[in-house]
Amino acid sequence: MKKSAITTVSISIIALSGCWNGAYYDGFNATAERSAETNTFGSATANNTAVHAGLLTNEMLANLTRKFASEALATVNFAFNSSRLDAETQAALQRQAAWIKAHPQIVFTVYGHTDKVGGNVFNQNLGKRRARAVANYLTSQGIPRAKLRAVASFGETRPLVLTEERNRQNRRTVTEVSGFGSHKKSGRLDGRYAIEIYDRYITLENQEFIREEGGLVTDTANEGGTK
Repeated sequence: MKKSAITTVSISIIALSGCWNGAYYDGFNATAERSAETNTFGSATANNTAVHAGLLTNEMLANLTRKFASEALATVNFAFNSSRLDAETQAALQRQAAWIKAHPQIVFTVYGHTDKVGGNVFNQNLGKRRARAVANYLTSQGIPRAKLRAVASFGETRPLVLTEERNRQNRRTVTEVSGFGSHKKSGRLDGRYAIEIYDRYITLENQEFIREEGGLVTDTANEGGTK
């Protein structure tokens, strides 16, 4: 079995276990770090973990991820060598919490990042502290911990700005859509249920677009008629 497949299974098992203690964070972080070193983590990011489980298409998850990023501030930044949440960060996380509450079927992953200053192990731990701080703040805003499927650290391995110097853009956490939660009756993640919920979101978005555009779709359907 390829390493990428092993990594995917490891992440899925840890992420779906529902634990929220030190071992949970350490286990998930270790998987992320190991994958970053072998360049195989891309096969099991938050945007396609569910795809590997046969639940959703990449396009579905990408659409939900874009929706979340456009309506809430998915990325928050930190001061140098810090995991403290300042007033600006807390305001952004309050927007995230409001969006998450409005979409109860969707679950999320929080990823921590650092700049390149400092050693790799130190930065892995710092990224984890940042992700944990964000997750804890979201739960303080009424988000159930079960909604946050996993918390992980990429440390310094995925900078937005390629520099060895201090950089605020690289000192960040990113909250991403992971997929859909458990079906209320079965208590497990069900592919058909997930697709049904996704279709419901798309239908609601289309209805909202029609209202905002004043019947644009209806006019298009009757193209060639009296306007």
